[in-house]
Amino acid sequence: PVTVNMLRLTANANANAVVSGVMGRLKYISLAVLVVQNASLILSIRYVRTLPGDRFFATSAVVMAEILKVVTCLLLILIQKRCNVKQTALLLLDAVVFQYKDTLKLAIPSLIYTLQNNLQYIAISNLPAATFQVTYQLKILTTALFSVLMLRKSLSRVQWVSLLLLFSGVAVVQVQQEGKKEASVLETSNQNYVAGLVAVVISCMSSGFAGVYFEKILKGSSASVWVRNVQLGIFGTVLGMLGLWWNDGAAVAERGFLFGYTGMVWCVIFNQAFGGLLVAVVVKYADNILKGFATSFSIIVSTVASIYLFGFHVDLLFTVGAGLVIGAVYMYSLPKAAGASSSPSSSSASSSASSASPWPPAVSLCPVLSSLP
Repeated sequence: PVTVNMLRLTANANANAVVSGVMGRLKYISLAVLVVQNASLILSIRYVRTLPGDRFFATSAVVMAEILKVVTCLLLILIQKRCNVKQTALLLLDAVVFQYKDTLKLAIPSLIYTLQNNLQYIAISNLPAATFQVTYQLKILTTALFSVLMLRKSLSRVQWVSLLLLFSGVAVVQVQQEGKKEASVLETSNQNYVAGLVAVVISCMSSGFAGVYFEKILKGSSASVWVRNVQLGIFGTVLGMLGLWWNDGAAVAERGFLFGYTGMVWCVIFNQAFGGLLVAVVVKYADNILKGFATSFSIIVSTVASIYLFGFHVDLLFTVGAGLVIGAVYMYSLPKAAGASSSPSSSSASSSASSASPWPPAVSLCPVLSSLP
């Protein structure tokens, strides 16, 4: 019996070591995936929007991404129901149609997300990729503020200091960009720095409000995240089509919905559609510190890539501003001290802001899924 128990203990220890090793590798794989997704989406959009030749309609890309997300979520629900089409159809009928009041609650965040998607195309088309990446971190500030106002959550002193540093860093970057804009922005008549800056600021504000609003809805509902995203996607597709008709209706009717689509454009759309879902899955294996590292490192990757791809010039002011933002993101993601006076729920606010992906509705997906068992 003693020998058997020793063998069992040895086997358990070996199994625990293997599991620990696998989880450790998964954390760093998650970190790599988050960095690649954060940086690649912004860089690829900037690249395809600055290429010469026929330019695709941003409104059609937004609609296509929404359609792909709805289809993906429907497939995931079908898999959860073990490919039982009847049960899946009944579930969706009940969630979307019979509980229509619940569905209508998502009209507001869906409208905001659709607006935000279009605004981000405008921002990235008019701003250097590195500048957009740094400035877009203001979404952490807006998410935190809306969490305090709407969900009555509290933040630690370190988090408040990090938000102050974040704002200061973005301000320094904007001062630097105002004094010395990227050469391509100045030389290209169809790029407008002010329009890009206004678009990214409004996008950050809408991201914070929509993410917190969506979190509030999810906390008061038993519906799964995938069902909620189907509801969001339905509204998003309809609203996106209305935006397409309003802004590019005549041009789309003349040239076609897929006008200007290339292999690279499809890569951008797939990244936009599936990137948020992918991030939502991998953040389950990454803690807040790793998420902060991922966001910070993606800023560095975007900046370095912008130097080689777009001739972006990095000077002392930009380095100081970006450094403040990177430090603020890392500080915000740090766990609270054991004796912190803030409420336990504030950790959820930190998760909501720090795990936000650069593209909605990943902003809402990540904090929710990361808290699921």
